[in-house]
Amino acid sequence: MNTLLLWIQLATAALVILAFATQLAKSADIIAFKTGLGRSFIGVVLLATATSLPELGTGVSSIVLVGAPDLALGDAFGSNIFNLLIIGILDLLWREGPILRSIGPAASTVGVLGALVVAIAAIAIVFHSSTTLASTWLISPVSIVLFLVFLVALFVIYKSGQSSDHGDSEVDYSENSMLKASLLYLVSAAVVVGAAVWLADLGGQVTEVMGWDASFVGTQFLALSTSLPELAASIAALRLRAPELAITNVLGSNLFNMGFVLFLDDVSYVDGAIWKSVSSIHVFTALMAILMTMVVLIPMVNRTRVSLGRIVTLEATLLISLYVVTSGAVFLVGGVSH
Repeated sequence: MNTLLLWIQLATAALVILAFATQLAKSADIIAFKTGLGRSFIGVVLLATATSLPELGTGVSSIVLVGAPDLALGDAFGSNIFNLLIIGILDLLWREGPILRSIGPAASTVGVLGALVVAIAAIAIVFHSSTTLASTWLISPVSIVLFLVFLVALFVIYKSGQSSDHGDSEVDYSENSMLKASLLYLVSAAVVVGAAVWLADLGGQVTEVMGWDASFVGTQFLALSTSLPELAASIAALRLRAPELAITNVLGSNLFNMGFVLFLDDVSYVDGAIWKSVSSIHVFTALMAILMTMVVLIPMVNRTRVSLGRIVTLEATLLISLYVVTSGAVFLVGGVSH
């Protein structure tokens, strides 16, 4: 395929994903208002699930259609660090003080649980790279643990949101239809998944045409493209004056990427445990995601502001810097390996 045409298709698929993300955010906020479940819980269960569907579609398609497990894991781990970069961007865009200091404890619970499942995923790679135990199993025992922790995390988030969520909507959605919001949510999510399947195929072609390593393409290009819904939906949430919804969407997406997407990636991979067939560079990406999550969590607990100017906070600077460092390291290790 012509290289220019390939990049045009990549851009088109990314724009399709981007176009439907704003509607997802509004639909989720309406559902949160109508059900009374709170923005933190809805941000994780509905918005984060929908905006993480590209990672799910891309991951499974990369394995089943392209046969590239490194693309699948690179997309999931790379999306984590890009999602955390989004929080730095949101902090710059929010004009009512440091955004992380205006978020309730329910969001910090999501962050802690997200870091936990990232750590378990990293352990899975280390475990299967150092031993052949359970490597021929259809599903790795670590993947099962990962999924169970994910389910427990959802329950903990629900209970935490019930007791502490203070993200009441400042917009009156009384006149909006719950049925219409639900249908728009489903339609937007379906379009996003379709575009994600297309992205997976294009990602496989990029590795061939450009001669780049699959782990690099997954971590950078696919991860950036499939994280566009999180970016657009979070910015839309800020416009709705719903910072709680924006942050829990991003942190919840990381939880979903690790606990659910990687579990299904392993289920889709029929040659044993997927963890034994991927690059160890993903462990580094996971550790950086945990570090970036800690940068996010600290100001949620410690409300003291440390700024580098009138607008830029220390956490925004650190998140952006750590993303750049991680991207550069992944490129140096994987991107030029071929």
